Amino acid sequence: MSEILARCGYRCDLCPGYAGNIHGDKDRQEASDGWYKYAGFRLRPEDINCPGCSGNNVTLDKECPVRPCVIQKGFDNCGYCLDLPCEKLSTRMNFVEERLRALPDVPKEDYKKFLKPYVSKDRLMKVRAKKGNKKAR
Repeated sequence: MSEILARCGYRCDLCPGYAGNIHGDKDRQEASDGWYKYAGFRLRPEDINCPGCSGNNVTLDKECPVRPCVIQKGFDNCGYCLDLPCEKLSTRMNFVEERLRALPDVPKEDYKKFLKPYVSKDRLMKVRAKKGNKKAR
């Protein structure tokens, strides 16, 4: 699967809740348990099947403050916005760093599955730094 970048810089293609990564009830349960353990929230396994936020579909995170802002500004993601980083994005962009301070001994496989997809700051800064990025306002 190729890289799919969410509006906030998360990697949908790495996310355990992304529809392309769900192959049955076991995957949904694992995502629910992992998010609870590492992010402090739980979703019902039967609700986990996110299409990603780049399209017009209803996403798993219905309360996301970032997606409507990016859509309103006409960007693909926050990397094109000159307001980066902003208050709306800050809680998402700093999520992993904050969790790692609270949970310093995360097993490598768990990091890869439940935290790495959400390391967004570097991804967004790379989008911003690309030469010819004329969409930034």
